[in-house]
Amino acid sequence: MEMPAEWSFGATIPAKDLEGTRRFYEDVLECEMVRESSAGITYRSGDSYFDLYPTQFAGTAQHTIGAFIVNDVEAAVADLRAKGVRFEQYDMPGLKTDANGIAELEGERGAWFKDPEGNILALGQRTEV
Repeated sequence: MEMPAEWSFGATIPAKDLEGTRRFYEDVLECEMVRESSAGITYRSGDSYFDLYPTQFAGTAQHTIGAFIVNDVEAAVADLRAKGVRFEQYDMPGLKTDANGIAELEGERGAWFKDPEGNILALGQRTEV
């Protein structure tokens, strides 16, 4: 029998304004829409899938809800910033971003931004395996 560690995992992202938020995921992040139904929209990003679904509770989480894993976080930040994405600045114990919005973590570099609903997303670059 398959165990959970063998299953694929995908995120579900809430949206109050599904049509407006889908523009961000399709036009700015350039995620590929693979299916649309009354339950929401499924996207492919790399070898992963995630769903954007309508709900009145979008943007209420105060934590990172998902991350895009990139090979070059500086280039990804620059590309998204050129498309109007604003990166968060953090200065707290264990997490401090530089002027570009990038933090150096143990074995990883990261940057955080919000989608139009206020959901916090991240870019992550592994520096150690």
